[in-house]
Amino acid sequence: MKFLIPLCQILIGCGLLNVWLLRFNQATAYRGGVAKSMLEEFAAYGLPGWFCYLIGVLKVGAALCLLAGLVVPALVAPAAALIAALMAGALIMHIKVRDPWKKSLPAFCLLLLCLVILLGSRLA
Repeated sequence: MKFLIPLCQILIGCGLLNVWLLRFNQATAYRGGVAKSMLEEFAAYGLPGWFCYLIGVLKVGAALCLLAGLVVPALVAPAAALIAALMAGALIMHIKVRDPWKKSLPAFCLLLLCLVILLGSRLA
């Protein structure tokens, strides 16, 4: 557990920063519906553009807290819980638009990593 939780923090934090800061306007195989950008993906889910930015701020902020949690451990559990809730919401949106399971895989993996952090920190 000593190395597993920090590894999960780094994977989640860097993964979310990559998606939201570097690939925001890029097409990926995991975008919902036929979206080619983050804004198009939220539109495919029937969500307004402002909601995309709100979720982005929450995810980027939580990702930064997970990374900062390597030094300030008190940040880790709240950030992991927030990301877990957001990933559950992402899974619901993929189901809503009837995406193939492959498109849900990143959200599912991040949710599992967050659960590892949350359960692991309770056991430590």
